[in-house]
Amino acid sequence: MVRRKIIRIDESLCNGCGSCVMACSEGAIEMVDGKARVVSDKFCDGLGACIGECPVGALTIGEREAVDFDEEAAKVHLDQSKASNIQLRAEKMGEEMQELPLKAPISSKKSTGAGHGRHLRKLGPSSQLSSWPIQIPLAHADAPYFRDASLLIAADCSAFACPSIREFIKGRVVLIGCPKLDDAGRLAEKLAEIMRYNDIKDMAVLHMEVPCCSNLVRLVLEAKKRSGNVIPLNQFVCMIEGSVEREDEAPSGP
Repeated sequence: MVRRKIIRIDESLCNGCGSCVMACSEGAIEMVDGKARVVSDKFCDGLGACIGECPVGALTIGEREAVDFDEEAAKVHLDQSKASNIQLRAEKMGEEMQELPLKAPISSKKSTGAGHGRHLRKLGPSSQLSSWPIQIPLAHADAPYFRDASLLIAADCSAFACPSIREFIKGRVVLIGCPKLDDAGRLAEKLAEIMRYNDIKDMAVLHMEVPCCSNLVRLVLEAKKRSGNVIPLNQFVCMIEGSVEREDEAPSGP
């Protein structure tokens, strides 16, 4: 044990937005019962990169007795956490699939899109969406519909709260994710890959008004930075009652 600087979290102030989790590259902070907590002192380097990301000032640096920072242990922990998140999402998806009805309406029209690579092709005119899949982790960066595309990167809840969602979808390739429940690092890297290898014309980000959801904008900006490309970005926030407000000075209209 040595006396050193280490992150201190005031749980009474923490609003559970998860910004600090995203900012901590050592994986020292995790969300537990809706509150940010330091998992282990040995994972925290005490440099405080996460402090500036907290919107309510719940994080400070204090000095106390703690074990030394173990960089190698932090890396192993971070890798294990990512693997665990992927496994949990897979298990959750499996449970949701089991809950689906055993019978579903069957179209008499023969499908012409079956087979390998179907996800890389555009959907038909009967769908409001122009591409599939729309979950960010499932998207393929080399899909042809990303070339010279306008992107809509939306929080998954927005589709249910925003009455004008169809207007946002129109003419755009849609990608959705949850900045609080999804692996933020994985989302940022997939978005960066899509931006890096395609001539994206412009992007629109649509998130809910709740604090944790605003992290979607930060995540997209990080991905844009990683891609090294200059892409026009419009930001919109969907209020709980359904109205939509623009967060930047871009031309009016979704």
